[in-house]
Amino acid sequence: MKNLTKILTFIVMFLATSASACDACKSQQPEITKDLTHGAGPESDWDWFIVGIVIMITVVAFIYSIKYLIKPGEKDKRHVKYSFLQ
Repeated sequence: MKNLTKILTFIVMFLATSASACDACKSQQPEITKDLTHGAGPESDWDWFIVGIVIMITVVAFIYSIKYLIKPGEKDKRHVKYSFLQ
């Protein structure tokens, strides 16, 4: 149990330090993504449009995956979908 705590602490610390952008990249990013990502920021309004579309697709896919996981609509109790619910 002690080793698991050490491993989890290391993982959290690693993710906290690697998830934020470096100082050079912070200066290239717009205010909304300044601390989140590395590299150059969006170069045009089309980049934001594409990001918005991708976010919408991801949210819709997530909603449908939860919906069909909870209520798969399958009547046969031996169906593989029910193994996730048990």
